[in-house]
Amino acid sequence: MAAYPAMSTKNAILKLDDKEIVLPIVVGTEQECGIDVRKLRDETGYITFDDGYANTGACESKVTFIDGEKGILRYRGYSIEELAEKSTFIETAYLLIYGELPTAAQLSTFKARILDNSQVHEGLRIALSGFPGNAHPMAVLSATLNTLGCYYPDLGTNERTHDLAKFDATAAVLMSKVRTLAALAHRSKEGEPPVYPKPGLDYCSNFLHLLFSQPNADYAVHPEVARALDLILLLHADHEQNCSTSTVRMVASGGANLFPSVSAGVCALWGPLHGGANQAVIEMLEEIHASGDDGSKFIADAKDKTKQVRLMGFGHRVYKNYDPRAKIIKAQCDKVLKVLGINDPLLAIAMRLEDAALNDPYFKQRNLYPNVDFYSGIILKAIGIPTEMFTVIFAIGRMPGWISHWKEIAETPKQKIHRPRQIYVGNTERAYSPIAQRS
Repeated sequence: MAAYPAMSTKNAILKLDDKEIVLPIVVGTEQECGIDVRKLRDETGYITFDDGYANTGACESKVTFIDGEKGILRYRGYSIEELAEKSTFIETAYLLIYGELPTAAQLSTFKARILDNSQVHEGLRIALSGFPGNAHPMAVLSATLNTLGCYYPDLGTNERTHDLAKFDATAAVLMSKVRTLAALAHRSKEGEPPVYPKPGLDYCSNFLHLLFSQPNADYAVHPEVARALDLILLLHADHEQNCSTSTVRMVASGGANLFPSVSAGVCALWGPLHGGANQAVIEMLEEIHASGDDGSKFIADAKDKTKQVRLMGFGHRVYKNYDPRAKIIKAQCDKVLKVLGINDPLLAIAMRLEDAALNDPYFKQRNLYPNVDFYSGIILKAIGIPTEMFTVIFAIGRMPGWISHWKEIAETPKQKIHRPRQIYVGNTERAYSPIAQRS
């Protein structure tokens, strides 16, 4: 349950006409300060206006802390650097969902639940095969995650007390089946027959098996490739109140169960301004290569303001100096490229762009560093995952974050439905005119 932030002894004073309104200051555990405006409208008739919510704290949360200026990212108090070095995606998922690192017994039980729920009902598999061949896998994933609730009516009742009592089972179903559904969406699109999960494989190795194995030949998973995918999922597992997480919380605030809530999260993540960044990196590299450039001209154009060239995968809206996840994933990216020994002109262009971003004063002065999307895009391409599946991988990684935020909403006593206000700028009242009188 999210604890309310501490009230400060300080207050903010807002002057409206001849009246002074005293607004309390709230302070988080990391000394983040906010002005509490919850009573503003009742007392004054005014609302705050913050297009895009960049200055609005919409909730209290115990899940993730970010300090963009200092390049800090922590899950439940643990630094992303330490988790990336010592943990795994599944252990970190447990941490996010339940708030603490698991004991050996708890982790074993969690893994067993995920393994036991890896299969999907044959009816759902048949329904999935009915999507058009050109359907985007994110559309298929969102639809099938919502439909999944139909096969587990006892887990998604929209009755809070009951759904929380069944939470462990629901979380395991979603953590396991999001991977299976994603692989089935890919295989169906490619016209390939389904393959089934293998009990002896870890989470990421099993996903690679589901993606690439054939009925008569298993995909050979290289340990560094599996580790790279595990790291990508771990680094994307949560990122505070982003677009998709805020969507999950908003849907959950209305009383919806986990299935439609995470399905809505997939829809929000699909947007190119949110989850499509690593896909945009590869598309940028493809455009550079198609133009006959090795990256040199593109770098020069990027520094020319008249060219209006946009670098994809460089800089970050939240992190003002460096994305802490990028430094972690870069090391694994180098390992993957080495073990796979791929000779790809796109990767050569990517390395040239990386070198410019890390060493050219123009990029360094503007903090246009390679971010996590840049390196994860390169890794996924090297592994052989189709570009349109990149955002699907993001969704699999973000699943434990969405689940943990749904749980936080569901466990909050007297949770209010999220209902933002607006500043209306349309027509004032006008009279209806008969159609014959309209010009």
